[in-house]
Formats: sequence, structure tokens, C-alpha cells
Amino acid sequence: MLDFACMAKKGLGVVVPVYNEEVDLARNIPPLHSFLQNKMGDFDWEIVIADNASTDKTPIVVGDLLKLGRVKYVRLEPKGRGRALKKVWLGSGKEYLAYMDIDLSGDISFFPRLIEKLEEGNDIAIGSRLARGAKVINRPRVREIMSRGYSLLFRTVFGIKFYDAQCGFKAIKKSAALKILPAVLDTGWFFDTELLVIAQKSGYKIAEVPIVWKDDPSSTVKVAKTAWGDLRGIWRIFWSKPWQRLI
Repeated sequence: MLDFACMAKKGLGVVVPVYNEEVDLARNIPPLHSFLQNKMGDFDWEIVIADNASTDKTPIVVGDLLKLGRVKYVRLEPKGRGRALKKVWLGSGKEYLAYMDIDLSGDISFFPRLIEKLEEGNDIAIGSRLARGAKVINRPRVREIMSRGYSLLFRTVFGIKFYDAQCGFKAIKKSAALKILPAVLDTGWFFDTELLVIAQKSGYKIAEVPIVWKDDPSSTVKVAKTAWGDLRGIWRIFWSKPWQRLI
């Protein structure tokens, strides 16, 4: 039976990439689900759990979460957050696409602001820990210095206007994603920066929304390895200029 109420609404797909996150899945998907149900009722929304070949009890936990409704599960054997986002976004039938980290470090009360920015005519909306008005809690000083240094680097190299490329709190119009994503080659953590640089260089509108961010002390992100990958990524796209294929 067709749901005519949903047919009149714009679609919104919220992707949550995970790798061995059984605890955070069980703890954070229910409140995210409740939030979307209560605050995003004007949209035909869904949560997509993108599993990067987890080896823990993630599939079992997801089995229970699917009972909530409006929750989908996609398992990808090749690892990589960028790869997962690209596959799920390109395969989505929703007009608006988004993603957030499973630890919900980004305060979800700011999520509607991202979607508002898309509704106002922007192609991409990004949560920012570095823009004026943002608040970051419990972030180690080393990470803060590296984050601001990275921001200065990519803004200087590419003449970029936004400040925070790597925040796990973003939304994009499907129409923009279809054109930009084929040019994005990175499958890991540099995916975000590459996506945004290509988008701005190609003339797409990007809105930056200052948010409240609470760092997760149990995060499994390897800072040094990720930083090295980011530097290599900047070098690669500086010389290859992938946005020229879209202009």
C-alpha cells in the first residue's frame, strides 16, 4: 500500500558508517531515531547503517534496530568510510542525503539546521567545529592544533572559504552528489575534504553551520595515520585538479 503522506514529503537519508561499533549502535541509534521522528516529520526520512565489514556483534545488534522501522542495513566488505558513503548515497532514492558519526559527537539538535541550509538553496551543508560560534568539548589539545593546522593548509592551498572539512556531520542534495561523487577518488577519511574542495571549485554552494561537538575519548580514529593520508590527498588533488572535469 502506498503511503501518500510520505509521497508528498522530500526524502532524507541519514547514513551512519560503522566498523565494530556494537556498543554505540545499541546506545545511539534509538535516540537518533526518536529525534528524527520528533523533529524531522516533514521529511520521508530513513537511517542507513553502513557496515564496513565489522567483525563484532554489529549484525546482531542491527537485527534489533531494524525493528524500530525506517532503519536499513548495508554491509560492505571493502573498508573505508568514503567508500561506504559513496555507495549508499549514490544508491539512495532520497532527495537529501546526510551522514553523522555513530558516537553522535555532533549534537543532533543542530541537524535540522543542515537541512534548512539545503532548503534555502545550498547544495551542501557542513557542521563545523572551527567556525565562529562553534563549541568543542573534551577535545585533546593535540587534536585541536592539528585540526586548525589542517584547516589553514587546505584553505591556503585551494583558496577554500569553509573551515572544517572533516567534521562527521554533513548533508548534501542528491542532485549535487550525483555529479560530484564520480570525481571523488578517496575511499577513506580524506573523502570529505576531496568532496568539498571539488564542490566549491565547481561552483556548488556550501553552507557551514557552527555546532556543538563533544569529542569521544574512545574514538578508534588513528590521528597520525589519518593526517598522513590527508596530506597525500591534498598533494594528489592539487596536481590532478579533479574539479576541472566537472566545470
